[in-house]
Amino acid sequence: MKSVVIIPARMAATRFPGKPLVDLCGKPMIRWVCERASRAAGISKVIVATCDREIVDAVKTFGGEAVMTSDTHRSGTDRLAEVAANLDADVIVNVQGDEPLIDPSSIELALKPFESSADITMTSLMTPIDSISAQDPNLVKVVVDVHNFALYFSRSPLPYERNALLDKPIYGHVGLYAYTRDFLLKFSSLQPTPLEKTESLEQLRVLEHGYGIKMLEVKDRPLGVDTLADLEKVRLAITDGDL
Repeated sequence: MKSVVIIPARMAATRFPGKPLVDLCGKPMIRWVCERASRAAGISKVIVATCDREIVDAVKTFGGEAVMTSDTHRSGTDRLAEVAANLDADVIVNVQGDEPLIDPSSIELALKPFESSADITMTSLMTPIDSISAQDPNLVKVVVDVHNFALYFSRSPLPYERNALLDKPIYGHVGLYAYTRDFLLKFSSLQPTPLEKTESLEQLRVLEHGYGIKMLEVKDRPLGVDTLADLEKVRLAITDGDL
């Protein structure tokens, strides 16, 4: 099985413009993501997909691989699909460009179901959270069936705890995805759906069109960078050796 990590990145992030190239302990953030993703066992290559020439130039400076894409894509998934269409690969892993502390073992975990079942077309990750964290609309929640396939994702607290959950935690979604190459191309061709638009959660398009997402549990979620405050937290984690 040939697996490729693709990292979508662009300079025009709404909350943090120029984020991929911000200095993080002496290296641009995109380099941290590339280097950590490349440590995952079973990955044949790591590619940055971007519509910004300065990101391509920065990636090439440290010896990485980057591909220019259209600047009209609706989402990072569409950017991935453009690159994947020209790749010889079985599985594509979508690693976010703002997670410089991504754990390579999380990538490896997302790949495992593809090795054991030909019926798996997409996987993602989840982590246990508490009831207070579940109130945060920026932290997406997921509920799963008894086989750990996603039933629904929401920004609202999910599930509603009319009765306490006794033998199952509340799960927060961790935004790393793996897809068969064929399914990624199909996914990007599907029309956006009502719940996807309502919640502003692209993964709901998969469920609304009747496809499955196998969810894998990880211990915790990586520190992502959406704001300058987040950047400082990641810098502290790096300098403290808490990786």
